[in-house]
Amino acid sequence: MRFDVIIIGGGAAGLFCAIQAGKRERKTLVIEHNSEVGRKILISGGGRCNFTNKEVSANNFISQNPHFCKSALARYTPQDFIELVKSYKIQFYEKKLGQLFCKESSRQIVEMLLSECQKAKVEFRLSCEVKEVEKDENFIIQTNQGVFESESLVIATGGLSFPKIGATDFGYKIARQFGLRIVETRPSLVPLIFTNQNFSKLAGVSIDSIVKTRKREFRENILFTHRGLSGPAILQISNYWHKEKSISIDLLPENDALEVLEKNANSKQNLDNFLGKYLPNRFAESFAQNNKPINQISKKEREKIAESLNNWQVLFNETEGYHKAEVTLGGIDTNELSSQTMESKRVKGLYFIGEVVDVTGWLGGYNFQWAWSSGFACGESV
Repeated sequence: MRFDVIIIGGGAAGLFCAIQAGKRERKTLVIEHNSEVGRKILISGGGRCNFTNKEVSANNFISQNPHFCKSALARYTPQDFIELVKSYKIQFYEKKLGQLFCKESSRQIVEMLLSECQKAKVEFRLSCEVKEVEKDENFIIQTNQGVFESESLVIATGGLSFPKIGATDFGYKIARQFGLRIVETRPSLVPLIFTNQNFSKLAGVSIDSIVKTRKREFRENILFTHRGLSGPAILQISNYWHKEKSISIDLLPENDALEVLEKNANSKQNLDNFLGKYLPNRFAESFAQNNKPINQISKKEREKIAESLNNWQVLFNETEGYHKAEVTLGGIDTNELSSQTMESKRVKGLYFIGEVVDVTGWLGGYNFQWAWSSGFACGESV
């Protein structure tokens, strides 16, 4: 069975690429190993799909080549996708920081994409397992549903995050098969596990914080888990985390802790009760281990307490792994691809898009926008 374009992977990037290719009257097939397309879209955003962010720039992405994503992002913008969503009368809202979510269900986004695919006469093979990929004059794809041939082959199989919904290393295997370099991968947008501290009694406590590394800082909530920290600020900083380096957490971003303590140096109130005005009670009680009235705490102790509140240095040993990671950091080296088309520089007709590429967005709709933008750029070229 011959096609102009075969796309392996029916996620966000693969579907969007198929739509653009089909609109150009390219005979297009999407091969998906799951029984339905868009499974990651369906579970995203708590089932409401944070489908883009109003403000997107290259600064919101991590890559060994920070300029690589600029071309695709400029050619298909968040506003372009918003207009498509509006044309389907899908209701959406801005949660915060430019993040856009469906009011009803993420299934609306999948149905919109499938409707666009139908208009573009895209064909699908579901529950279709690729056994082997070869290249002669064209690409030959052997599957459990027969042999398919195409002039262009697009790899849109995503990264390793969420193995329970079918994530595999297929895309990296194909890249290696054709001699493309891969930037080392690891789980990201992921909770982190403490090195040698145990705050399991605080599991469920959430605190508005500023979380920093040398390169970046994010102000959002942190969330204590049984083994470490999660919450939006931690997921964001996990993109920049290195095992041997501590992360700084300001638990009182609105206050200079030392100034507050000095102003109340004569207070007879116990430290835990005093801190309870600024922080959740469970945390205040745990933090004030040697609990005593503030007027019995020495200046040196107050300085140490303040430093712990405004600049808590935390070491993490590891992440919670791919089963809890929203994305995969690293992937196909961008030096191997054209930033205009996503085509391999080594192998004519071979393309890589979406999460499988070494372009990783922040939390907040950026990774979906990369999927739409890279899929669009590729779909205009294949």
